[in-house]
Amino acid sequence: MSKESFHQIVADVTSQIAGRPLDDELDRWLNTVHGVGSESYERLKEACIDGVAEGWLCEREGGGIKYGRVFKAEDELHRFSVDVVDMKDIQGPHHTHPNGEVDLIMPLEGDATFDGRPAGWCVYPPGSAHHPTVAQGRALVLYLLPEGQIQFTKT
Repeated sequence: MSKESFHQIVADVTSQIAGRPLDDELDRWLNTVHGVGSESYERLKEACIDGVAEGWLCEREGGGIKYGRVFKAEDELHRFSVDVVDMKDIQGPHHTHPNGEVDLIMPLEGDATFDGRPAGWCVYPPGSAHHPTVAQGRALVLYLLPEGQIQFTKT
């Protein structure tokens, strides 16, 4: 899969969430419309797996986590940046989401969870913070960050 094709797949989703509040309602909507078993979920997961295999996704590594920002926030992505991480039974660095964060959890091994959530979408509201944690296996996690905003902390 090309990076350009991946861009279009992500833009299809961001066009549907642009301007919506990042809250529990969006979390439910994403899991209903684009959740596990949907065509869009499967396309995104396949695209991420292909991108990792081809070397243009998760091309960096630090602290046992493979990661990379694929696209900066831009108008074509409705002002969301796109990052993908590859994590296995590990806690990542604490950070805050000034504008919120929308995550797609894609288990690859075991019954991997992300912050205790199974496969699917997880929405964090503006001002939230966490140590991103994958447990019970390995997962790819796609992060959509409004305006690309993330702040890593010392916590």
